[in-house]
Amino acid sequence: MQTNNRVFNGKRLVLSLVTTLALTTTSLLAKDVYATVDGENITKDDISVVLRNPKIDFDTLPEKTQETVINQLVEKKLLTKKALSSGIEKEATFKEALEKIKKDLALEIWMQEEFKKVSVSDKEIKEYYTKNEEKFKTDEKLKARHILLKDEAAAKSVIKELNGAKDKLAKFTELAKSKSTGPTGKNGGSLGEFSAKQMVPEFSKAASALKKGAYTKSPVKTQFGYHVIYLEDKTPAQKLSFDDVKVKIKQALIQEKFRNNIKDVVSELRKKANISIK
Repeated sequence: MQTNNRVFNGKRLVLSLVTTLALTTTSLLAKDVYATVDGENITKDDISVVLRNPKIDFDTLPEKTQETVINQLVEKKLLTKKALSSGIEKEATFKEALEKIKKDLALEIWMQEEFKKVSVSDKEIKEYYTKNEEKFKTDEKLKARHILLKDEAAAKSVIKELNGAKDKLAKFTELAKSKSTGPTGKNGGSLGEFSAKQMVPEFSKAASALKKGAYTKSPVKTQFGYHVIYLEDKTPAQKLSFDDVKVKIKQALIQEKFRNNIKDVVSELRKKANISIK
């Protein structure tokens, strides 16, 4: 049992060390030094590994929290130094774990380098935008209220009351609270703002056909019952401009190209490799 724990802990330590190295390879010359341990600096890069969130600014953290983080790093430096001086690097478990991590790390860095090589032109981005205009449209937005009733006669009765009211919205709200069988009745039938596509087709079609401030003059039947709908506001579907989506298109195209490139590489490698799946 002790041997298994030793192997497991050894692998965890090696993984931690190599992961830390991988995360800090791009900024080894950090300017911010917060402490030293036997002459070895504790930098902002070390701190970022502990915080695990690039959005956190260490310098704005409470003083006690900063002290805790620094002390964790001091302990890590001390324990790492002791581990290395113990001769752990000569043990088979360390070498095996390190070899595996080296392979995984090599693949990760290679993938990153391959990704950097991928580029798309402005022409490609524009062509994609032109060919996929439907993808860059916002849905029509509706803001509405409704009164849900169990039968058509009750719905027609509500519409009749609305027809005779001077303040249609106030009357609609009142009737929704007193007569609607739906859960929004207590809120005056308010559905808030929603995409027309969110509702069942019959409801969406009837609501979209209304003008702002108008209500349905005939009951709208759906699987839930009979609706009377009042449209408070409408925002038409809009086409997003090229400038609005250019960056997102570029990112998507680069990712697609990268995936296809990797698939091609894998395909070629499979042809040459001796693969046996059991």
